[in-house]
Amino acid sequence: MKNTFGNSISLTLFGESHGEMIGAVLDGLAPGLTVDEDVIRHQLDLRRPAGKISTARHEEDAFRIVSGVFNGKTTGTPLTILIPNTAQNSKDYSATRSLARPGHADFTAYAKYHGYEDYRGGGHFSGRVTAALVAAGAILITALREKGIVIGTHIASCGGVYDSGFSDIAAEISALHKKTFAVIDDAKGEEMRAEIEKAAAEGDSVGGVLETAVIGMPAGVGEPWFDTVEGILSHALFSVPAIKGVWFGDAAAMTNARGSAYNDAYYISDREIKTATNHNGGVNGGITNGMPIVFSCAVKPTPSIFKKQDTVDFVNGKNATLELKGRHDPAIIHRARVVVDSVTALALADLLAQRYGTDWLAQ
Repeated sequence: MKNTFGNSISLTLFGESHGEMIGAVLDGLAPGLTVDEDVIRHQLDLRRPAGKISTARHEEDAFRIVSGVFNGKTTGTPLTILIPNTAQNSKDYSATRSLARPGHADFTAYAKYHGYEDYRGGGHFSGRVTAALVAAGAILITALREKGIVIGTHIASCGGVYDSGFSDIAAEISALHKKTFAVIDDAKGEEMRAEIEKAAAEGDSVGGVLETAVIGMPAGVGEPWFDTVEGILSHALFSVPAIKGVWFGDAAAMTNARGSAYNDAYYISDREIKTATNHNGGVNGGITNGMPIVFSCAVKPTPSIFKKQDTVDFVNGKNATLELKGRHDPAIIHRARVVVDSVTALALADLLAQRYGTDWLAQ
């Protein structure tokens, strides 16, 4: 089972949804990076459930950093973060242990681990584990920000409602960091919330699209073939539960365009090379071109719904029906955006360390 991502800077996740705790180990960090626990708390708050549009499972996420930090700075040795689980309702899952929840990893986990896996709440496959990812990502987000590299994600669409697109990216990212429901147009956000609540009232769920922008990345980062910027980012992004598609720039529309419309014309301003448009999302030939990196992620509707569904009993080998109990999100897109920011920071920090060396982030 591979739970580690990264080469020069790596992250290992551990723990299960209903276990004693979850956690993360960051290795390869430069010594001297700032570890701001208030930033970590803020990022965890952005992931936390909120009102009728989220699960009723609420946890404090009282993290502890138990290695790799001294006097508020990284030491350069492995940094370990622990987050206790404090709100498990394991009895909700005992009655459906052998039933494959449609859209979940119950059957595939059983097929891989032969029944030894912790199935409660999805176990190691649960979105709960992303709390550890967010806590670790906050450290990298801080380090990147100190180098002038800033990441921001908004809910581009949800429940058939569409947000405004990025225009003044720096200002919009700054505003998004303060919002628990990350939209550029707050009126559209209210419409999205209404659609989520409507789905919840019907025992159903909704998905949507997240759009991410990264500003401040230098040109020349990435590799031309198997470690392209798109490839490394996609690898990390597809690790986030519920993400089923990733595309860069205007890729969703480019198949119906001509090269004359999709190409990005170059120009020089203040001795910097820029492009007049950014249809390619800041990447050419797998390598950053200095323009904002822009990509989108398709987030599927939460698979845990309260409607009767056909399934199978994979232990006893027979058809069955399933009606879920417990606490579930009618949408996870508003909570997933900070997870996307976190894995983006991890992937970019690793790419930068490979390009400039592991000490570069601390210089």
